[in-house]
Amino acid sequence: MYDGLSGQKRGLLFFAAVVIVFMQGGLWSARRRTVDNFPDDALVASTSRYLSFAWSNSRPTIKEHPIPGLMAEAEKAFREKLSRQSKTLEDAVAEYQRRYGRKPPRGFDDWWRFARENDVLMIDEYDNIDEDLAPFWEITGEQLRWRASVAGHLPFVDVVRVRSGEATAVNILDGEESEDVSARAKGFLSALKGFQHKVSARLQSGVCHAPRLPDLEFPINGMAESRVLVPWERRIQSNATLHSNVDAIIEELSGTRDPDWRGEGNVWEAFRRTCEPGTAARQLFSSFRALQSSVNQTSRLTAASDDFTFAWTTAGNYSFCSNPWAHYNQGHFFSDWRTIGAVFPIFSPAKASGYLDIRIPSHYYYAQTRRYTYGWDSVNLQLKDVDDMETPWEEKSDKIFWRGASTGGGSSPPGFAAQYQRHRFVRLASDQSSVNRTIVFADPPGSTNYIYADVHAGALNNEIMDVAFVKVIGSENYPGGHDAMVRFHRIDDNGVNLGDHWKHKYIVDLDGMGYSGRFFSFMESDSAVLKATVYREFFSDWLQPWLHYIPLSQSYAEIYNIHAFFSGATDATLRAANATALTLPAEHRATKSVDGDRRLRRIARAGKQWKRTLGRRVDMEAYIYRLCLEYARLASDDRDAMSFSI
Repeated sequence: MYDGLSGQKRGLLFFAAVVIVFMQGGLWSARRRTVDNFPDDALVASTSRYLSFAWSNSRPTIKEHPIPGLMAEAEKAFREKLSRQSKTLEDAVAEYQRRYGRKPPRGFDDWWRFARENDVLMIDEYDNIDEDLAPFWEITGEQLRWRASVAGHLPFVDVVRVRSGEATAVNILDGEESEDVSARAKGFLSALKGFQHKVSARLQSGVCHAPRLPDLEFPINGMAESRVLVPWERRIQSNATLHSNVDAIIEELSGTRDPDWRGEGNVWEAFRRTCEPGTAARQLFSSFRALQSSVNQTSRLTAASDDFTFAWTTAGNYSFCSNPWAHYNQGHFFSDWRTIGAVFPIFSPAKASGYLDIRIPSHYYYAQTRRYTYGWDSVNLQLKDVDDMETPWEEKSDKIFWRGASTGGGSSPPGFAAQYQRHRFVRLASDQSSVNRTIVFADPPGSTNYIYADVHAGALNNEIMDVAFVKVIGSENYPGGHDAMVRFHRIDDNGVNLGDHWKHKYIVDLDGMGYSGRFFSFMESDSAVLKATVYREFFSDWLQPWLHYIPLSQSYAEIYNIHAFFSGATDATLRAANATALTLPAEHRATKSVDGDRRLRRIARAGKQWKRTLGRRVDMEAYIYRLCLEYARLASDDRDAMSFSI
């Protein structure tokens, strides 16, 4: 195609193309951004350095692929984090004071011994607890205890109590207590029992003549979705104002006794009131205009700039206040269940951006069940090191695998299900059109010489995707109804077992109505996990993307180039590029990258190792134990007396 052009014209055209591509978003990106440099208007924290490339046989070739750099940086960062963990109690106390500007809570020495005796590797990484409990330092212990008591009367909130060395769980409805509690409350109760006597003893008697504390109550969110969304105006009110408005707050919360919105508002309306005045989300007209401009952005998801831009973490810090249009792409904004509009201690398994829930380990992770636990023998009721359905790496499929129900959001208001995260992914993987995806791959196979080609999405999906819904739920809320949903999304009525996932090298983990409860089992499976989420969980400080798993952006557009790097170019890609491999003898035309496959297996093994060393049940207990000590101090009338000194 270049034969008819002079060298000068060719150079000018090439330069113009480079400028256009660079302006559209940085097609050839490599260096990871730091969190401090992550702008709040970026859809996902991503690679950003422009990769240099040169001409080879009239085709632009890329000198460096960003994924090896991302992996190397991830491994280095995680090794450094592990190496700097405190080795002695004195070191841990000093590090605590350095991070948080105060002494540790009373009982910190007991927690330290518990952690050391159980080989807990993360001694200092508990910033999530400090973040979640920060709002409660602004109120008194008496106010916190009162709010916990009130929260226990809200719909779909259970209460776990610690009294006289014993922990129990109850549900309160119309003043009547029942032991019929949610699985989440049962999971928290089960984890708490390992050290309940220590927490209770500290609460009742303390040491050094500390005043007796009241019994603790933990309001546990019974739903998968986050619950606490506090309007910006209420968050900046003084304690005195809040205290004087107690009756008003009670009246408002009592109005949430109806479990769903029932046409009276929705989650997005509650969320946007948490944003500061002046942000786009607080200005309805600008929100509408932002949506219009973003429609063009989302329609360009097939552009090369998105296809070759890699996330370096999941998008938990994304600002929906600055980018209100993006809320249409996330199902949790359309949840049917009401939120709580005041600072109340609600303990939840995960929270999205803007929520003030207190994170605890999920009961799906802590419990052992057939649907959510790798290696669980439901017949003999025992946990095996290797799942009965585990497949050797060499026998695993190279296809990208996902199965799940068409959940992902509620229906308040209805009509937006097409943009929920699961629907978008299944629709992307089901696309049989001639829309092009820009694929970067090694040519010849196994080399570090990278070129790119535009490949039809339909051909790519047939070659690398095994993605489908196994159950159609809520199709009445889908635009066009059931017929439209099944027309645009692949449906696999046969269903799958959890163990069927282990047959594949690539397992995708997506949010549903809330966080994904299968993540820990996926991590232990010896397959590589590709994860996209807007939720942050208790372990976020313990996990390293690009070492333990592969992060996906919310558009999923880069997933084709992830596969191309690790597993090599597909036949359709080679044909589209007229690649060198097509000229090789058949016996030498292997497209799989040996180095890429080795790197993919390294991620799979690192994920498994993480689950077995940092994602154990005892690690979850250590997290809850420390959270309880912090919460106990906050609930005290004399917080200074409930601090620990060596």
